[in-house]
Amino acid sequence: MTLQITIPHAPLILQDEIRRSEEAKYDHRLHAILLVANGMNCPQAATMLGDSERTIRYWVQQFNEEGLQGLIDIDRLGRPSRLSDRQMNQIGKTLRKSPKDVGMAGGIWDGKTLSAYIKKNYEMDIGVRQSQRLFRMLGFRLRKPRPLIAHADPEEQRKFKKNLGG
Repeated sequence: MTLQITIPHAPLILQDEIRRSEEAKYDHRLHAILLVANGMNCPQAATMLGDSERTIRYWVQQFNEEGLQGLIDIDRLGRPSRLSDRQMNQIGKTLRKSPKDVGMAGGIWDGKTLSAYIKKNYEMDIGVRQSQRLFRMLGFRLRKPRPLIAHADPEEQRKFKKNLGG
């Protein structure tokens, strides 16, 4: 009798678990290199492990150039911030105020408003998406204005939720 995996979507579950852990990622790369070292070609190893052929080739190249060290993920820092630590601290303090308090339009801070504030005060073009990332970096979360329906009749809200199955 052949033993089989009965858990649905087992390969996807296992691949997700491998990608989640740094140690498992390293072990996974070791297995890929071992398969190639034992005579399997990159496309075969890629198919067996659920990775792209290009990824396997990259790992083999890294192993050939740097040995085991080449299989360890390095910390990727990304592009250095254009804003200094001092500027970031100032922006953090500013975000605790209303946009109107600092001469900006709008009732709450959003990516567009923060982008305009940075351009006005620091003469730097920071995109809206990057401005949204700054909120998280500074420990804030984006809040969206609540629609007027939130202030509607509580009985009407209850009926509406009931109709939705809630």
